Amino acid sequence: MLLIHVPRLTNRIGYTLGVLMKHMLRVEFSITTDEAYFLGSSDAKLCYGPQRIGDALHIKSCGLLTSTSIEDQEPRPEQRNGQWTLFPVYGRDLDFDFDLLAATFYMVSRYEEYLPHREDEHGRFCTSESIAYQAGFLDQPVVDQWADMLAKALRQRYPDLAIPQRSYSFVQTVDIDAAWCYLHKGVFRTVVGLLRDLFARRDIGEVKRRIRVLAGREADPFDTFDYIIKQHNQRPGRKLIFFALVADYDQYNKPANHQNPHTRDLLQHLDDYASMGIHPGYGALEEPKTVDIETRRLENILHRTISKSRYHFLRLRLPTSYNTLLHARLTDDYTMGYADAIGFRAGISSPYPFYNLERDMETELMIHPFCVMDTTLQKYLKLTPDQAVEQYRHLVGTLRQVGGTFCCIVHNQNLGEVQGWKGWRAAYEQMLELARP
Repeated sequence: MLLIHVPRLTNRIGYTLGVLMKHMLRVEFSITTDEAYFLGSSDAKLCYGPQRIGDALHIKSCGLLTSTSIEDQEPRPEQRNGQWTLFPVYGRDLDFDFDLLAATFYMVSRYEEYLPHREDEHGRFCTSESIAYQAGFLDQPVVDQWADMLAKALRQRYPDLAIPQRSYSFVQTVDIDAAWCYLHKGVFRTVVGLLRDLFARRDIGEVKRRIRVLAGREADPFDTFDYIIKQHNQRPGRKLIFFALVADYDQYNKPANHQNPHTRDLLQHLDDYASMGIHPGYGALEEPKTVDIETRRLENILHRTISKSRYHFLRLRLPTSYNTLLHARLTDDYTMGYADAIGFRAGISSPYPFYNLERDMETELMIHPFCVMDTTLQKYLKLTPDQAVEQYRHLVGTLRQVGGTFCCIVHNQNLGEVQGWKGWRAAYEQMLELARP
């Protein structure tokens, strides 16, 4: 048992200790504000505050976690001995030269996203606004590294304290934005697509491919689901989750009709082999009620409760978007990441509970961060498949060092190797090999 002393227990302190000790290090711990009791205990000890108590391991506080307001901070990122830190502290005989708890809270709460910031064309927090991007540590799971640093210090000070070794894991997620390229679109969309290819794009090759697929002489290039499942089954020991877009058709939502029997059969088929989650449509940011509507649609198709989600276009705004998921009775979200950059938006790879900074309280929603998406590599970063593999290699290697979770996003349509994606199946298969648990 680890006994932790704090001068005053706040929601922020309790939450941050829970993230580190419960969700990451799996250490049994209790918290006390009684200094006499703390000094008299024979348990392993950690104190958090302005001063060390006795001979306990000490994290010096900077004041962020005793506040309840949201105001500009000065995290002052520094790289010390090869490790990025925030909120440096100063003094003699320090066990840590930065406020490890404040740094963790600042990153995982997404504190900076509650402050005034720029948004991109889709209403998303701009990557370039983040401290991780500006300082240059976006590709580092700094919170996992800080947790590892804390675990090593505790083991050294208290060898008998039970701290399980963290183990690396891999979660593959697939966004189904468009189940088919040509099939099952209905007469109107099929005719419009054919005319667009013929007259607007003047792409005779596309016209011929469309006709071959519609005639049953060639497989639909977006229908890569059996291929994905086969690749997954050949490499056991990992999770596979599909996120289905069942929103109404519009400028940014191009799903197969959720009432189409082929769509329903496909989603039920996938549900037999993997987990299924909802992919709330583009308009959910402006119309939160659509999340509940679309979740119920998917539940109606699968005849079971849906608990997982990832917003389409990664349109996430805090705390509104997560409050919407809680209202819709969703329990796990996989949106935490950037569309235009690889890395760790919250500085963490491990699942952790959402903290509503406006209400200053922990919630029951679990956040599952991802660190890389296929579209990011090809569309935003303009990488070749071989260059993408090197990015996968770097991320996986970094996460293995701290026993983190490698969570990635791929799209069924991109694995069809059409529309600029030739060669990306090989990159996908190499990623699967690199990421083996």
